[in-house]
Amino acid sequence: MVGDPKKVCPAFMSKSSFLRLMLRTARQLVDPAQPAEEAREPVPGPAKRVVPGRVTEMTGFGSNPGELRMLVYAPAVRLPLNAPLIVLLHGCGQEAAAFAGQAGWIGLADRIGAALLLPEQQSTNSRGRCFNWFHPADVRRGRGEAVSILQMVNAAAKKFGSDRSRIFIVGLSAGGAMTAALLAAYPGVFNAGAIVAGMPVGAAQNLPMAVLRMRQADPYKGRDALAEAVRRSAPAHSQNIWPRVSIWQGEDDRVVDPANAVQLAAQWSAVHGLPEASAVATQGLAPGRHHRTWGPPSRPLVELWTLAGLGHGYPIEAGRGDGSEPGFAVLNAGLSATDHIARFWGITE
Repeated sequence: MVGDPKKVCPAFMSKSSFLRLMLRTARQLVDPAQPAEEAREPVPGPAKRVVPGRVTEMTGFGSNPGELRMLVYAPAVRLPLNAPLIVLLHGCGQEAAAFAGQAGWIGLADRIGAALLLPEQQSTNSRGRCFNWFHPADVRRGRGEAVSILQMVNAAAKKFGSDRSRIFIVGLSAGGAMTAALLAAYPGVFNAGAIVAGMPVGAAQNLPMAVLRMRQADPYKGRDALAEAVRRSAPAHSQNIWPRVSIWQGEDDRVVDPANAVQLAAQWSAVHGLPEASAVATQGLAPGRHHRTWGPPSRPLVELWTLAGLGHGYPIEAGRGDGSEPGFAVLNAGLSATDHIARFWGITE
């Protein structure tokens, strides 16, 4: 991020200051005339070719009805045959490349040999640069931002020779909510996903409802209704094999009500046909870390991590040597979500 780090980086901010900043970002959803919190650094024009070891822009990937930017990253070394493709969706106010580095995904891509697809929202679509996860015209199959991201996936998979059975998606906050929507709309595209401080599918259909449900999860929506929202988004004429889902939430989040993570777990475990009572709690974790799984112990279909003391942001373990570091909505939790998500997906040991 550019500018004074004390203004944009949680590592240099008091908890109350960071909370006020994130709440102002949320309010931008309701008041588009409110300026974004940060000045955006100049963006270089699209590269004529993908440069290994650098984040570069690809154009001409499709009709792009959602008017998003397509950024990609591939390691400096040659990708192995049929390497995975990982889609990373940033949160409000973040820049795709900075988030990918700070959250440790670039370091992971270098380590395992994977390509990254980094869709980026533009301020012309959202003053807060939030993915429009609540707009039906942007999350339905064949519409808006959802189609733009699908076109990017197809272009990136072709460019990098990615294994079509090893396409994964992860997102934070608005990017997490958009991740959930894409997993529902295109279940055959993604092997698995991860939703960090996100929202259930179908939680809102307009701006005011989006902010309301961010602050308070719907107390009246049960498992059946949550699961039906996913099924309505998917192809009507096909029997879907649903993606596996990893869900992460800070218990001190004041931007997204932590109850939304509980609803996400209920939503996806119900879609997979798993009873709520079948959850298994992991024992022996460090104090304040809670982990539950649904499905086979050796390969759970849904998992939920909740972290005490963590606010609104992406959990990392600083000092791992993978390039991850605290930044805007990237928080040192002493635990690497990226590492655990990759292991849950089965792309690392």
